[in-house]
Amino acid sequence: MNQTTLSAPADLSEASRSLAVSLGATDAGLASGLLEVLDRMDALVSIKEVASGVYVYANLRMAALFDREPAGLLSSRDAELMEPAQANAIRAAEQTALAHVACTVGQQRIERNGHRREFSVNRVSLPRDDGSTPRHVLSVWIELTAQRQREMQLQQALTQLEQQQVATEIQRRETQDHAVRDSATGLYQRLHFDDQLRREVDLSSREHREFALVSIAIDPHSDAVKALGVDARMRVLESLGRLLRGNTRAMDASCRLGEDRFAVLLSGVGLATAHSRMEGLRRQCATQIVVFEGRDLGFTVSMGVASFPHTAHSEEDLMCAADLALAEACKWGGNHVALASIRFEPGEA
Repeated sequence: MNQTTLSAPADLSEASRSLAVSLGATDAGLASGLLEVLDRMDALVSIKEVASGVYVYANLRMAALFDREPAGLLSSRDAELMEPAQANAIRAAEQTALAHVACTVGQQRIERNGHRREFSVNRVSLPRDDGSTPRHVLSVWIELTAQRQREMQLQQALTQLEQQQVATEIQRRETQDHAVRDSATGLYQRLHFDDQLRREVDLSSREHREFALVSIAIDPHSDAVKALGVDARMRVLESLGRLLRGNTRAMDASCRLGEDRFAVLLSGVGLATAHSRMEGLRRQCATQIVVFEGRDLGFTVSMGVASFPHTAHSEEDLMCAADLALAEACKWGGNHVALASIRFEPGEA
């Protein structure tokens, strides 16, 4: 339970007496009027003798909190009305209020009949006419249960709205992703790849840097794999798609060009580095275990590696150079990485 002390003018009691005199009202009349106003505000009001914890006053709503009439609550103690932990918390708050001249404000939770109710509680010690130490504390409870429920419902609604927005965004991205990716391999489709290749050529031309393009073909399957049909070949495609995605960076791009043809764009990578990386990928493919109906399908790939601008100076020439290198790798029996020839311009040393 949180407890806060509010500052109050030191002459508040004197101001109250002056007000009663100016209105021609008695102290009792003024107190009665204030209690009636609190009743109309749906406040739960009580006065207790703090030393004994006994109720000396309770309005109808305070008594109803404990399923009693006001008269039935008088002379009762919180320890008789609620669980010890709740009673002790209230008693500690009242003792704190008694020790302060100013009003204290705290939060109070009450468990009754299986329901939890929440209140904001203002407590103030009541000065005595003879100036001796105060013995009683006036408590005014304002219920917050409905407000807390509304806040919780609002928070739940906002959370649900946020979840729906996240789900919608995920669905939008998946829909967009499906439009540019091959469903079997998860690789980019040809149109998206061509766009990225054009951007890479433009960027490399402006910044005078190189990049590599790799043409890849799955080597002819064995008769045993062919006999297993389309599902077996699909399993090989899925495996190659995972390997290509796992061996490329975010700035690279892998694409499925056709049934058994693929291409990889390696951004900012030279011919030697590209060859080294593709040689590693070739070995992974050759040793990859692909199981279908209890059999290891196995597969190998052939690759042709070209680079911009060393082996070609345009997008079309680069694709052609990579394809020619791929054809050379296939001539060597497959499961091989071949490099495109470096072109030397007239006048180059």
